[in-house]
Amino acid sequence: MNSYIQEQIHAFQEQNKNRGRLLVSCPDKPGIVSAISKFLYSFQANIIESSQYSTNPEGGDFFIRIEFECPQLKEKAAEMEHQFTEIAETFSMDWNLTHVYHIKKVAIFVSKELHCLQELLWEWQSGDLMVDIALVISNHEEARAIVEGLQIPFYYIPANKDIREQVEAKQNQLLQEYDIDFVVLARYMQILTPKFVAAHPNKIINIHHSFLPAFVGARPYERAYDRGVKLIGATSHYVTNDLDEGPIIEQDISRVDHRDDVIQLKKIGRKIERSVLARAVKWQIEDRVIVHHNKTIVF
Repeated sequence: MNSYIQEQIHAFQEQNKNRGRLLVSCPDKPGIVSAISKFLYSFQANIIESSQYSTNPEGGDFFIRIEFECPQLKEKAAEMEHQFTEIAETFSMDWNLTHVYHIKKVAIFVSKELHCLQELLWEWQSGDLMVDIALVISNHEEARAIVEGLQIPFYYIPANKDIREQVEAKQNQLLQEYDIDFVVLARYMQILTPKFVAAHPNKIINIHHSFLPAFVGARPYERAYDRGVKLIGATSHYVTNDLDEGPIIEQDISRVDHRDDVIQLKKIGRKIERSVLARAVKWQIEDRVIVHHNKTIVF
């Protein structure tokens, strides 16, 4: 990592050394917000941002994201997690308490098309994606110069369906070695095995060059052109073993018409893909996504 990025990260960590985030999902019933607020108050924490959602106040599910400032958070963190466990058990909560000073580590997988990778790198260099891009893995060499020019480790691992398990064994080894928090598929054109996906549940973010659920799978622009669509789009989602059907994080669209051929559709689509993937990664970094069944709540 170059010194400029390191300086940005250190400044961010110092600024947010006492900032925490709490994500909760549980069956909805009275008293949840009160219990959480009293818990945070007991640690002298000040709530900075709070967003909540209930599917149905009577027998539905409840979701909340709270961002808070807490003096000496690092010193209090272990005790806070210990004490919150009792509240979580009372309300049958799934919960996650994170610390903003912890910069998440990401691995980016890419193939030949580099536009999504380049967008992530631009956002990262500008400080708009506060993340540690720990490494880039590719089954092609096209990205090497760009990646290594930014002092990011680059690993070329040829891949095809005949050697998929061996390839993924190497990839998993690297993910463990770099202590990766999540993976981004920035137009990585290989299907992952169920074993690999199961090892990283809701930790693999993909960009699909279509507005799902339309045109699942390969060659969506060609099929969209043949269908005469008037809107094209892109979808970022978590990877599951159902191809292109994982929980959707972010989407966007652009209007097109009969004058746009397949080449033009691809050009328009790439712009959408770049921004959609960057936003999805940002929501992941900022702990804004709660997965509920095959859907997401994005605060």
